[in-house]
Amino acid sequence: MRELMLGNKALARGLYEAGVCFVSSYPGTPSTEITEEAVKYDEIYCEWAPNEKVAMESAFGASLAGRRSFCGQKHVGLNVAADPLFTMSYTGVNAGLVIVVADDAGIHSSQNEQDSRHYAIAAKVPMLEPSDSAEALNFAKLAYEISEQFDTPVIIKMCTRVAHSQSIVEIGERAEIFKPYEKNIPKYVMMPGFAKKRHPVVEERTKKLIAYAETTPINRAEIFSDEIGIITSSTCYQYVKEVFGDSVSVLKLGMVNPLPPELIKNFAAQVKKLFVVEELDDVIENFVKSLGLEVEGKNILPLVDEFSQNLIAEAFGRKIPAGKKLADEIPARPPVMCAGCPHRGLFYSLKKRKCIVLGDIGCYTLGAVPPLSTIEMTLCMGASIGATHGFNKILGKESENKTVAVIGDSTFMHSGMTGLANVAYNQSNSTVIILDNSITGMTGHQQNPTTGFNIKGDPAGKINLEALCHAMGINRVRVVDPYNLKECDTAIKEELAAPEPSVIISRRPCALLKYVKHKPPLFVDAEKCIGCKSCMKIGCPAISMKDGKAVVDATQCVGCGVCSQLCPKKAFASTAEV
Repeated sequence: MRELMLGNKALARGLYEAGVCFVSSYPGTPSTEITEEAVKYDEIYCEWAPNEKVAMESAFGASLAGRRSFCGQKHVGLNVAADPLFTMSYTGVNAGLVIVVADDAGIHSSQNEQDSRHYAIAAKVPMLEPSDSAEALNFAKLAYEISEQFDTPVIIKMCTRVAHSQSIVEIGERAEIFKPYEKNIPKYVMMPGFAKKRHPVVEERTKKLIAYAETTPINRAEIFSDEIGIITSSTCYQYVKEVFGDSVSVLKLGMVNPLPPELIKNFAAQVKKLFVVEELDDVIENFVKSLGLEVEGKNILPLVDEFSQNLIAEAFGRKIPAGKKLADEIPARPPVMCAGCPHRGLFYSLKKRKCIVLGDIGCYTLGAVPPLSTIEMTLCMGASIGATHGFNKILGKESENKTVAVIGDSTFMHSGMTGLANVAYNQSNSTVIILDNSITGMTGHQQNPTTGFNIKGDPAGKINLEALCHAMGINRVRVVDPYNLKECDTAIKEELAAPEPSVIISRRPCALLKYVKHKPPLFVDAEKCIGCKSCMKIGCPAISMKDGKAVVDATQCVGCGVCSQLCPKKAFASTAEV
């Protein structure tokens, strides 16, 4: 049976067919849909973990118990999970363990565009890289075979284009593999004496994996010409084929760590000129050079951003066949907080008080863009609280009464708790604002430990943020409604003035949640409106100016009323009153 599938959906299907029983992930675009698709199979237990480190450790535990397991995250999430990853390379696995990392070349939804191939190299674990949905499915199944054959975790590297593009896949049947758990202290207890003996095992395994890479069908040479040979992988393979067709020879690498030296040498010997086409870092190119081969790559191709057919064609001085050329100009669609976003009123209050706002990763990062332009720092998940602590420790009273950390509820669960523990333990006079919108909003409304529901929407354990903050040693904890500007302003003023750490929980559900019932949309009484643009200061997409007067788009407005609190002439009214 054949079906058109997104790359992420196809990979989830591969997990099902491989007999995976346990999936633990943290949502992160472009990887999120893998777990959301996997949960549709009743045979697979799926969960959202508080962060990627916990997810990977949980998947390892399931593997240890004898069931094939999976852990998914985006590229920056692998940073969080690096600690267990590097040591799992030493311990190996029981049942197969596969890790997906989805890179984001082009920075469509991330804070950097790091190249995750370096993790596979550094951790000395194999990495597969599919170039379309069919390979995403097949490589997932193959990865479990490799994992168990070589006693190693296996990483599958996805990217935005493979994850979110569609192609035809062949559907197969599920085959489960169970392995008994066997106590083996020297293999699984990584204290120094045992770990020292496991390192040589890893080096010997790498030699065996190199031999495997030389012959595996997922590394294949397509010989069409003796003039030009291109070594490539992933979506770059698709771009190369679209630009060159069968006019050049291609070595398509499906396994990007370890790389096959003899296969590369043999391919190079069959062409007069050798190139490497790879996104981001020159990983393959440098390996090829280490073999003593002459090769071109980053001298004509960039080290940054996402590639395209146009870019590769231009670099090689080629013309793209008719019908395959991408439009030169694609209209920009800048991100913006949604109409009725509960974060908007809180950020307006912070701007009004001229606060220094150290931010975090989430929808609320948009508080950095005009007209709010409030957030002044965003580093990584959970960094807002730790950074605010250090900022206030250095500047003291100069900053304590005007500096706040903002962090979402899911991000607080992910890695904000330890930052708050540091504030409480080392007693900086810091104010932390938890933006509790009752969901993990940025990645598409996934549940988290504060929502009370699991990945399937069933009732689950729910963490009480107020009780948690008190238990961590914060005496001052208060909750505000971000739709109430006066309440927000008072809370910010009082907590910044308090001579001790404090937490403000800004609580209102995301406006896009299906169960949220909105008020009727507002409209502007043109006779009352004086065109002062006070309502425009919050940057709501439902409000615009026309003929010098404010107007409301009723199709977007959710009746939150934040704008009406800013209007000096009370020109806003509810359509329900008409």
